Amino acid sequence: MPIRVYVEQGAKKAFASAAGWPGWCRSGKDEARALEALAAYAPRYAKVTRLAGIELAEDATDFEVVERLPGNATTDFGAPGVPSKEEANPQSPAASTRMLALLDAAWTYLDQVRATAPEALRKGPRGGGRDREKMYAHVIEAELGYSRHIGLRLKEPDRDAVREALRHPNQDNRWPAAYMARRIAWHALDHAWEMEDRIP
Repeated sequence: MPIRVYVEQGAKKAFASAAGWPGWCRSGKDEARALEALAAYAPRYAKVTRLAGIELAEDATDFEVVERLPGNATTDFGAPGVPSKEEANPQSPAASTRMLALLDAAWTYLDQVRATAPEALRKGPRGGGRDREKMYAHVIEAELGYSRHIGLRLKEPDRDAVREALRHPNQDNRWPAAYMARRIAWHALDHAWEMEDRIP
């Protein structure tokens, strides 16, 4: 079965997100390059899914684009910024459980990388880039901001509260639960993979 994908196209970037696989999202200058990047990260994402007890073939690169969405400033900034129409639909209990397992796996993977990476990471090509703890703090700060879109007002990280809000979503929330999980998992994994790539 092909992997179902949402693609959002902004003015400068496209984002490809695997439907039902929170965190497996990559960008490119256009749809074709975004899909190429998504395929290239299949082996890395498969390590994450194994933490959730869910198998994904490392060569899972047969994609079917099921939604094409107009991107926005967030897309062009470098984050998946548009919920799909499908994500607005209510989830079955089984789908919700699977989604939360994969979100937990993304958090676990980030925590594992953080625990093994040195504090000082290799600088980027122009000499920039956050070191480990500043990068981790950035992820946490973003999650606190994201949580407002699902009706939470968190002052400190609270993954249990996020899980509960996603398990029992309010239909008046600004972000659908599936999109929230996708966005959080993408951000956690994007920086976990950056940490890995910048280990001296």
